[in-house]
Amino acid sequence: MKFTKIHSLGNDFLVVEKQEVPPKIELSPLVRTICERHTGVGADGFLLIDVKDPDQGLVNFSIFNADGTEPEISGNGLRCAAAYLHYRQSVKPTQLHFQTHAGNRESLLQERNKRYFRIRIEMGEPLFDSAKIPFDDGSEHEKIIDYPLTINQKIYHITALSLGNPHCAIFFDRFPSRIEWHQIGREIELHPFFPKKTNIEFIRVLNRDEIEVLFWERGVGETLSSGSGSCAAAVASILKNLTNKEITVRTSMGELLVEWKKGVVYQTGPAEVVFSGDFALD
Repeated sequence: MKFTKIHSLGNDFLVVEKQEVPPKIELSPLVRTICERHTGVGADGFLLIDVKDPDQGLVNFSIFNADGTEPEISGNGLRCAAAYLHYRQSVKPTQLHFQTHAGNRESLLQERNKRYFRIRIEMGEPLFDSAKIPFDDGSEHEKIIDYPLTINQKIYHITALSLGNPHCAIFFDRFPSRIEWHQIGREIELHPFFPKKTNIEFIRVLNRDEIEVLFWERGVGETLSSGSGSCAAAVASILKNLTNKEITVRTSMGELLVEWKKGVVYQTGPAEVVFSGDFALD
């Protein structure tokens, strides 16, 4: 099975075209095996793409986390998929249209330098209603901002939303230790108030144009960056009137630009092709 490894600010994915996967193979065990960093190729996620119309740039997109679960969408995953298609010259236009489990999403190639790509991704309109996130504490909420969530006898004021996948944002003046925020991330990811689990963003506001974010991703754990997580962190910051509507998100590996314009969220950032290979299937 031929694959290509691509990363966006350290958030790495294995991109595979649909025709490479035998029709009867179980995808979840395959994903767990190939994404394992010690005995497989190693990655945060697995992207399965199928070009439906190369002239129009129409592409079916599915993503799997390293644990074999299938989330709805990934901003960095979309950018890596777009980079792969432009790298392979599998599509003609610079603007691509992806069909995801969260709906249609567009990408726009802004720059290319050999294996490096800069791509803008449309992430859609954020959802705030508790039923659509989903978030269920037994009550209905139009928005969840600074909700007091108890974890291990401590109260964390969370802001929750969906960008096609659930997110939980927590703000700090100073980040907790790595061990501590990992523990908080695990507890919130599996909290019963999030019936589909959740991604968690730990946010430090630097000024009205910049935030710094640490990421705990559902089904993965700590990641060096996250596209949808960066967007969720930006939207949460804007909702709380802590930042402007166009901000730079600093991650452990670099920066993303996030914009919230006319109700739609966009994120712009890099993707880089690492290598290609052939994974032996049983």
